[in-house]
Amino acid sequence: MPFINTKYSQEITQEQEEQLKTELGKAIAILGKSENWLMLGFEQNCTLYFAGEKSEKIAYVDVSLYGGASASSCNMMTKEICRIFQNVLGVPADKIYVKYTATDNWGWNGGNF
Repeated sequence: MPFINTKYSQEITQEQEEQLKTELGKAIAILGKSENWLMLGFEQNCTLYFAGEKSEKIAYVDVSLYGGASASSCNMMTKEICRIFQNVLGVPADKIYVKYTATDNWGWNGGNF
């Protein structure tokens, strides 16, 4: 039950969105999750500041998980997210924040797991 929501300072083309979807779909296995349950969201043209400056290319990636994942898995996932966003969108790794949130209550299809 993972959901990865991205806030990005620029526009994302349809091609880039497809690349992100594909790459994140593969990467989610690092956290022991499956693309079959992965939901993605992309918020474009967001106003984001880092260290007091409005960077041209900057991203905030929020990873929500049913259950959770180990610290080492999250560290590996952060590395992979930074690689993906740098390759697809040209965002430098030092302009990407990644946040992980785990929950025991996750609803789907009229009920909770």
